[in-house]
Amino acid sequence: MAIAPSFTGEGSSGDEPFPLMDLHVHLTNVFTIDSLMRIARKTSVQFGVVVNPGYGVDDDSSLKAWIDSLLPYPVYIGLQPMSPGWSKSFSPAVIAKLDYILMDAQTIPLGNGYNETLRIWNFDTYVDDPEKFMGKYMDHILEVINNNEPLTTFGWPLFLPVCIARDYYTLWTDDRMKKIISALKNKNLNIEINDMAHTPHEKFILMAKEQGLKFTFGSDSRNDIAGRLDFCKAIARKCNLGKSDFFIPKRILKKM
Repeated sequence: MAIAPSFTGEGSSGDEPFPLMDLHVHLTNVFTIDSLMRIARKTSVQFGVVVNPGYGVDDDSSLKAWIDSLLPYPVYIGLQPMSPGWSKSFSPAVIAKLDYILMDAQTIPLGNGYNETLRIWNFDTYVDDPEKFMGKYMDHILEVINNNEPLTTFGWPLFLPVCIARDYYTLWTDDRMKKIISALKNKNLNIEINDMAHTPHEKFILMAKEQGLKFTFGSDSRNDIAGRLDFCKAIARKCNLGKSDFFIPKRILKKM
C-alpha cells in the first residue's frame, strides 16, 4: 500500500479561498491508486475516484469489492453512471456506501435526425440540426436530473459536441440555462466545473451561485493530469467562489 499524506477532507488550498479537490478521477490498470497517491503527496489536492457501472462493476458484489479496495486510502469514493436506469443493478444499501454519485448527460439516445445514440464527447459526433439537437439534449439533461435515482453531482455541464461548439454562446440561451439551474436546485444537486471540457462558463456559474447551488472540481482524468485543475481554479477565482460554495463529501477520511 502506498504511503499517503494526511488529509483533513478539504484538500490544501494554499492561498486559494476554496478547497482544492478533484472529485472526477478514474483508475486504470496503468494509472493505479498508488499513482494517484503520488500526485496527492506532491500537490496536496484531495481526490475522489469514480467508476462507471458496467466496466467491471455491475452488481452489488463487484461494487462493494471496488469500494472496499479504496477504503484504506484517503480518497472519496464515487460512481459515475452513464445512462438512466443504472440503479437497477445495485441495492440501496450498497449504493449508500458511496460518498457521491456523479452523472452527466453526454449519452443521448436518438440524438440526431438519423436516430443515432450520440456520445457527444466523441470527435465524430454528427449533429444535423443544432436547434433540434438542443431540444433533445435539454430533454435528456432534465431526465438525468429529475429521475428518482440517487444523484449528487451533475457533470460536464453545458458541454457541446465539437461540430457545434463554435455556437456555444448562441445555443446556451438564458432560458435553457435557467431551466437546468432550476431543476438542479429543485433536486438539491451540485455542479461539476470540468477542467477537461472547460465548462461551464462564467455566466452559468454566477447564475447557479445566485440560486445557492454548490460546485465541485473535476478533471475526468485517467493519468498524471489528475489534480491540475487550472481552468477550475481560474474560473472559480473569476466568479469569487469560496469554501461555502463547494460540496464536500461528509465522510471523514482516514489519515495515513
